[in-house]
Amino acid sequence: MLLAIDVGNTNTVFAIWDGTAFLETWRTATEVQRTADQYYVWLSTLMKLRGLEEVMIDEVIVSSTVPRVVFNLRVLCNRYFDCRPVVVGRPDCALPVAPRVDPGTQVGPDRLVNTVAGYDLHGGDLIVVDYGTATTFDVVGSDGAYEGGVIAPGVNLSLQALHDAAAALPLVDVTMPPQVVGKNTVDCMQSGVFWGYVGLVSGIVQRIKEERARPMKVIGTGGLAPLFQQGDTLFDVFEDNLTMHGLTVIHRYNKDLQE
Repeated sequence: MLLAIDVGNTNTVFAIWDGTAFLETWRTATEVQRTADQYYVWLSTLMKLRGLEEVMIDEVIVSSTVPRVVFNLRVLCNRYFDCRPVVVGRPDCALPVAPRVDPGTQVGPDRLVNTVAGYDLHGGDLIVVDYGTATTFDVVGSDGAYEGGVIAPGVNLSLQALHDAAAALPLVDVTMPPQVVGKNTVDCMQSGVFWGYVGLVSGIVQRIKEERARPMKVIGTGGLAPLFQQGDTLFDVFEDNLTMHGLTVIHRYNKDLQE
């Protein structure tokens, strides 16, 4: 039984994979000070509540954009699951196709995982747009290689920065406003962020397509992707569990190499 862990800058997702489907998925805030024992108490309690206390986890794969968290996750695996986790981005974790980037460049593990997942589900020539702490655009080549991308500030990060920098502006939720021109401060801010990001995503996607000079499918993922799909036809496909799927593909690939 495989435990897939995706550590983002804001949230961490744990999911149990039985080889054909995810039995359950849980999300928690990413905290670098959380110990292996705390992880286990939290996870085992949730497993028991879902009737999964008899599930024996014996394999783990981790993708983490927060390096300091990985140590305690390794301890968790060693102490409670008696296994050594596969960590995406480490030299001993192989990828189906090596990324094609400038020498010495370290690509975020989440972006590598999304690339592998996108290619496995939809083939090559993709643009993967991920709405996370940052809004990222990942270009997947025809053979499944990560070929670079774009990083922009995340939606919630932009709202927080606007609130912090302008004392008179409140902190607002991200939503599609009733009209473009707001009649009050909240509507004005929501319109600026919502339609601003619709324009940002559609504009960058169009420029990538022009630069690549070939048809490309656009995959949307991340918690806010469905919200922004309302404003325009930004994506050809929306994949809610793209990263978790990619973790299972990478784990299977590394396991096959060892057999």
